[in-house]
Amino acid sequence: MSVKYGMVIDLRKCIGCDACMVACKMENGVVRGEWRTRVWERDYGDYPMVTKIKIPTLCNHCQAAPCQQVCPVQATYHAEGDVVLVDPDKCIGCGYCIAACPYGARFKDARTGIVDKCTYCYHRLAAGLVPVCVSTCVSHARIFGDLNDPESYINQYIREHKALQVAGTSTFYVLAEGLDRSLLPKDLEKEGLINLWKNIVHPAGKALMGAAAAAVVVGTAINAFKGGKRDEE
Repeated sequence: MSVKYGMVIDLRKCIGCDACMVACKMENGVVRGEWRTRVWERDYGDYPMVTKIKIPTLCNHCQAAPCQQVCPVQATYHAEGDVVLVDPDKCIGCGYCIAACPYGARFKDARTGIVDKCTYCYHRLAAGLVPVCVSTCVSHARIFGDLNDPESYINQYIREHKALQVAGTSTFYVLAEGLDRSLLPKDLEKEGLINLWKNIVHPAGKALMGAAAAAVVVGTAINAFKGGKRDEE
């Protein structure tokens, strides 16, 4: 059976130290001002019993990823382990995938113009290691492993702690007591996003790209004409 990687985030354990964010940034050389993983702070409860909770998020490595569906050059793909990656040699930086991602997990690297995101530290997986956010977590709030192996530690953890899956993705959360599930990332609703792209965004983008191409052709012709006139003079 092939491997399918996934992650459980236990909200009862996260202390909001942000070590995962910093370690990820250092390990992957993430551009300044952007993050591959974030830890959000949310309020929950009713006054006066209001408290704060930390909610780590990352790319959820969707099973039928909208980002992959909308990419016009097939730069986004599922690699071994069902990990969603971006091929930097194919990416044209159009931003369709950024707009299509329902979790805000993608960004464009200002240094390269290429889209970046969490890769589960794919280079570490190839070396038999876990993602750096997992190994760095001091409270062991992140659990990583093979979802296709029923006896893997991650599946045992899911069963024992009744972890909830973000439907359509490879991410699970264990809720803190009294936490409303509505604070978690929403279940994937792919069809609406894909239809929006196919019927509105993509045609508009093609029209704009066509206009830009026409402008380039006209500009080139005008410059050539001017050059010819100068030669005649």
